[in-house]
Amino acid sequence: MDIHLIDAAGKDFLFPVNPEEITISRQKSLETVNIMSLGEYDFPSGEKVKEIAFSSFFPAVYDASYCKYSEIPDPQEAMNELTRMMNSITPVRLIISETAVNVLVTISAHNTTFKGGEPGDVYFDLTARTWRDMKVHTNAAAAQTAQTAQPSRPDTKPKPKTYTVKSGDTLSKIAKLELGSSAKWQAIYNANVKIIGPDPNKIKPGQKLVMPS
Repeated sequence: MDIHLIDAAGKDFLFPVNPEEITISRQKSLETVNIMSLGEYDFPSGEKVKEIAFSSFFPAVYDASYCKYSEIPDPQEAMNELTRMMNSITPVRLIISETAVNVLVTISAHNTTFKGGEPGDVYFDLTARTWRDMKVHTNAAAAQTAQTAQPSRPDTKPKPKTYTVKSGDTLSKIAKLELGSSAKWQAIYNANVKIIGPDPNKIKPGQKLVMPS
């Protein structure tokens, strides 16, 4: 089993020593309402964020009996890396091989312990909470009102440049004028083969040709 944390930039952090156990906590969210003369009632309001927790350590010296790989990180640098991921505003991906865990998480806490008689080794407890995007739901009427009240977002996608064929034009001439090289006529033809047809020499005045980017 391998335990990975992968940040938004794709940096893969592989824990060198597997924990003895991994705990996944699942809870249902309940809203408690106190109704006069009837007492308390619980109303389910969805699933709480899952928590995944485990404990392990970063050894100062490689030991093949428990280390997953030989080039183990410096314990202090490893803890700094966990702190960086914990303080990041973007989630990280937690992957635990041989299990179904492959989720975006935020590292909510990690605690460090130094033990006497084991100089250099750093023990830690880590807790991660599954990431959940915030979604705001509106009814159809409210959504329609919002669309009416607010101007539509401008289309930021660049529109392709076009050229209207004139009498006496050839693809080579157009390529020279628009693309700077007559040798690029083939690119213009490839982008407009449906308009021009099977013969690139038979372009007609008035045809609008899309210029390749």
